[in-house]
Amino acid sequence: MSKTTKSILIVEDSPTQAMHLQTLLQSEGLKVLLAHNGKAGVQLARQTIPDVIILDLEMPELNGFQVCQQLKGIETTADIPVILFTRHDDREAVVLGLQVGAIEFIPKDAFADAVLLETLRQMGVIET
Repeated sequence: MSKTTKSILIVEDSPTQAMHLQTLLQSEGLKVLLAHNGKAGVQLARQTIPDVIILDLEMPELNGFQVCQQLKGIETTADIPVILFTRHDDREAVVLGLQVGAIEFIPKDAFADAVLLETLRQMGVIET
């Protein structure tokens, strides 16, 4: 029985952070797609329908909240789980993120990689 490779779209305007996440997730056997701003992220999500979207909040053109809200309003992308992965960890940002449809909010800190990988394992995206 062959495993189906899951795809993850990373929407992140920092090339360093995007490459770090790409390397981390590819090492877990995932197919990684990259978008460097919110507008490109929405377009790529519509074209590829990834299994999960990892979304930064602070980006030019469209911020993460706007991207999430747009994706949830499009029939073909509405059911894709969105994980917000951001430097913001204040209560208002978390609440707003969940209100616009994100399923998880992971602050970028020393534990972020481990929390992200465990979240993806629990979702069944990374097979153990």
